[in-house]
Amino acid sequence: MMELKKKLVSILVPCFNEELSLPRFYEEVCKVVDAIGQYNFELFFVNDGSTDNTLAVMESLYANDKRVSYVNLSRNFGKENAMLAGFDHLRGDCMIIMDADLQDPPSLIPQMLDYWEQGYADVYARRASRGKESWLRKKLSLLFYKILDHSTRFEVLKNVGDFRLLDRKCIEALRQMRETERYTKGMFCWIGYQKKEIVFDRGDRVAGQSNWGFRSLLNLAIEGITSFTTAPLRIASIMGFIIAFVAFGFLLFYLTKTILFGDPVQGFPTLVTLILFLGGVQLLCLGIMGEYVGRIFNETKRRPPYLVDDYKRGDGVR
Repeated sequence: MMELKKKLVSILVPCFNEELSLPRFYEEVCKVVDAIGQYNFELFFVNDGSTDNTLAVMESLYANDKRVSYVNLSRNFGKENAMLAGFDHLRGDCMIIMDADLQDPPSLIPQMLDYWEQGYADVYARRASRGKESWLRKKLSLLFYKILDHSTRFEVLKNVGDFRLLDRKCIEALRQMRETERYTKGMFCWIGYQKKEIVFDRGDRVAGQSNWGFRSLLNLAIEGITSFTTAPLRIASIMGFIIAFVAFGFLLFYLTKTILFGDPVQGFPTLVTLILFLGGVQLLCLGIMGEYVGRIFNETKRRPPYLVDDYKRGDGVR
């Protein structure tokens, strides 16, 4: 009797300066996948222009384990584009996206695969706790999700990162989205398909330091808002209408007051304050429009989202 071919599960790990975390991550993941006999596994690493020895660690893992594949990008293109490189090159029937710092527990992999076998195309992990994060960072993250959720036409999942399992049809859908200004967390929601939630407690980094500072998170938030909604442009238009309406009302009031009572209009400080206020609103609106125009400019250049320097492919079987 012919033996059925095992399904291939790709574990996608985008890496930037993770030389300290990567060996520990590999060991912990192998403990889990070695105990699962009904699948073949591909450990797919993407080196996003690391400046430490991350690439050397990947090369060592590739030399010693046939399940390891990796893509080395020509420079740092950012995590969003590094994940796209993984989408384009991995071969699995499904993929599991994980960070190399072990904040995403490998112990959830069997549960994700169980739900996948039940027919769910997107099994995402929601964080019950966010690990060691400052109070301000947590509040700003929740505020961002609230703003994005109320300004888009689809549900945006709160406290959900990139840690998830995606079926092959989801991978193919994401591969079609070639924009360079990427917000993948929004794309996961935009493509739809049947989803299933897993709740977990996010751990702390096992080694090294996070590459996501406040500035990086702020840029990511701006990417998310401008990539999936035009609400800021609408808000700018509404602000302009309200200010123009109020200004016209004041004009009529002072004009009537002067004609009927002969009362001259006074108040130089008030006039200066109003001019500065209107100038600030105009600059704010121009800044909002500039964000969208800048993204249009970047997209019209049609540059590739990433460039590959080297690609090594394992056969998926140990």
